[in-house]
Amino acid sequence: MHLNVNGKDVEVSESIQPGMPLLWFLRDELGLTGTKYACGNDICGACTVLINGRNVKSCQITVAEAQGRDIITIEGQDDTIACALFAAWKALDVAQCGFCQPGQIASAVALLRVSPAPDDADIDAAMIGNLCRCATYQRIRQAIHRAAAELQQADVI
Repeated sequence: MHLNVNGKDVEVSESIQPGMPLLWFLRDELGLTGTKYACGNDICGACTVLINGRNVKSCQITVAEAQGRDIITIEGQDDTIACALFAAWKALDVAQCGFCQPGQIASAVALLRVSPAPDDADIDAAMIGNLCRCATYQRIRQAIHRAAAELQQADVI
């Protein structure tokens, strides 16, 4: 099997079971530890990555199911939208503990790709699957608005 992770073709060792959750393959086999493990039950969103541009909880998809898809982890988030979000996150001091932030960023990137000018309801709906133990939801929302405004001003989205 082969996976495309962060734009690179990755061969999956024969010792890897096809039913292994993608989360564990990313963390344990590739060393991409930005993708976090928390609940393992599709509840918290800490393990969210982008697969074919959509936010997916990597604890809920197997290595075999991910084959043939483009997987982007937080380590591979380097496009204009992600960079605008990183800058907004930093400017507004969004992160406290930071544990959930890779999943939050992945979901925000997916949102801005389909909704370049989201309102509060759009943001809340897109981010509902990502829990923040520090409850920085208001700052997350503000950062998404800020990034969207900057991207629109720069005529990027």
